[in-house]
Amino acid sequence: MLDLSFLRKNFDHVQERLQVRGAAASLGRFQEVDQQRRAAVTEIENLKARRNALSAEVAKAKRAGEDADEPMQKSREIGRQIKNLEDNVKALDEALAEILHGVPNLPHESVPVGSEADNEETRRAGKQRDFDFKPQAHWDLAPELGILDFEQAAKITGARFAVYWNAGAKLERALMNFMLDVHTREHGYTEVLPPFVVNSASLFGTGQLPKFAEDLFKLENTDYWLVPTAEVPLTNLLGDNTIDINRLPIKLTAFTPCFRSEAGSYGRDVRGIIRQHQFQKVELVKFVLPENSYDELESLTRDAEDILDRLDLPYRTVVLATGDLGFSSAKTYDIEVWLPGMNEFKEISSCSNFESFQSRRAKIRYRDPAVKKGKSQLVHTLNGSGLAIGRTWVAIIENHQQKDGTVVIPQALRPYLDAERILPGGNLE
Repeated sequence: MLDLSFLRKNFDHVQERLQVRGAAASLGRFQEVDQQRRAAVTEIENLKARRNALSAEVAKAKRAGEDADEPMQKSREIGRQIKNLEDNVKALDEALAEILHGVPNLPHESVPVGSEADNEETRRAGKQRDFDFKPQAHWDLAPELGILDFEQAAKITGARFAVYWNAGAKLERALMNFMLDVHTREHGYTEVLPPFVVNSASLFGTGQLPKFAEDLFKLENTDYWLVPTAEVPLTNLLGDNTIDINRLPIKLTAFTPCFRSEAGSYGRDVRGIIRQHQFQKVELVKFVLPENSYDELESLTRDAEDILDRLDLPYRTVVLATGDLGFSSAKTYDIEVWLPGMNEFKEISSCSNFESFQSRRAKIRYRDPAVKKGKSQLVHTLNGSGLAIGRTWVAIIENHQQKDGTVVIPQALRPYLDAERILPGGNLE
């Protein structure tokens, strides 16, 4: 959420930065409503001054034994006017808050201007394999291996769900453990196991509510929602808090299932498990000093890329253009893994710096105790997938498939599976 006073003082600048991300209309009637509020507040102040003067007249009349009915009646009438104006100001405050809650973050100056077509590739890593046979897409290969089942998932739940069998389930679990081990043992993150259900306040804190309610799953007759990502509970763990500066940066990681309605996907990626209503993910979240946040974004992105390097999966990293940024993000890197069976790159992690956008909503601040009477400041928050487990699963199946129909397990995962390949029938060898 943007700072209200900053928006008032820098309206033209904010409008220009929102224009480059195609969101200038989100400011709506802000200036009109704000001017109405300012006028009402000024009138309240004038009326209060007039009421104070009348109170002095009443007191003077009473001391002199004179009739004070007229100034008393005028004072009561002014009181009613003040009450009506205060109610109006309250309604205008709510209208301003509603507008402000729908305004996205401002893009960082380093973000390229444009739409999705203007995203800029920053680097590539890993070598795309030359197959001596036509590689299969995972939606064909995995069911043939007996490790992925769409029909049974549709029967017990519905479309866009999957059942993993035997080696498929074990591979998913191995990836979870591998990712968490790397991030906690080598990248310095603290592991957390948060609830998989959160309240509306938490979703507001990270920016999913109120704007994106249709993308979420809500539990009926409650204020509970299924988590769309571990970013929500992890970020809100420090909500309404002032952190000692010496604790920063704070780096958290968690595994959770993620639940999304995919309301705006409009038929994209309907085959396979690229876009599911439920998927598993390991998330990375950071709370950092503002002056360090863009260095920390580079570091967080490298932490996510490191998982792909270790799994011998080719990928590219792109910086998103202004028109492709998420609602809360000031700058985002998408890491896209190469999927030979689909013959395209697919996003496997989005690593974002939200600056103070989330921390203002969730009230996450820091203070330096060495600075006497120093004011608390908003931290910057960052997050990224480290990685999306289902898409990593897909990348392994497609990139490491063999001509005989088996799949070679990457070296880094073999200690977790005690095996070197996945065989037909879903067995490990």
